Amino acid sequence: MGAGSLIVVATAGEAARLDGLGARLVVSGVGPVAAALATQRALLDRTAGLVISAGIGGAYPGSGLEPGDLALSSVIIQADLGAWDGDAWLELDALRLSVRPDAVQGAQFPVWDGAEQAARRAGAAFGPLLTVSGVTGSVATARALAQRYPGALSEGMEGAGIAHAALLAGVPVVEVRGVSNEVGPRDRAAWRIAEALAATRRGVAAVLEFAG
Repeated sequence: MGAGSLIVVATAGEAARLDGLGARLVVSGVGPVAAALATQRALLDRTAGLVISAGIGGAYPGSGLEPGDLALSSVIIQADLGAWDGDAWLELDALRLSVRPDAVQGAQFPVWDGAEQAARRAGAAFGPLLTVSGVTGSVATARALAQRYPGALSEGMEGAGIAHAALLAGVPVVEVRGVSNEVGPRDRAAWRIAEALAATRRGVAAVLEFAG
């Protein structure tokens, strides 16, 4: 499956660190819509045995992750789809709505069966990864998301879009995130981009090795 895998990243900078791993590599642009469309186009052009959403992201409070660490998805969640009812947040499940027209299942996407074993091989944390359309910029919002989705490890902007397109095409999917910073206020001086990119490459390489 490894040679037949598709890696989807948001930026050329992320792609540059993932070249040479023996898998097809697509740069989608930023956000879940761009990522979904690029994934769909790539899979229509040529199918894959596995789709890997890869890139850097922030770590949520309580995750135990620090810059340079690695996270793999146990589930991929589009965390900002729902409705506010006063101060209460209602997920799509509570609204009996879904991103899929044929089921009431909210906005959560299952992942490839080998994800947990690949995470062990890579020395990565394994848990829910959240997708948002706007990067979280406050401690209060970061804590609210971590509380809303227990065990949430990392935040990115493309995973759910990639997962949606892959699963509609009948292809398993996994998300790999190298941690560049803590989720919260933008403190660029504290970001560790190089370490996060190195972790992302290590995680993708482990997934491809395990996938065979």
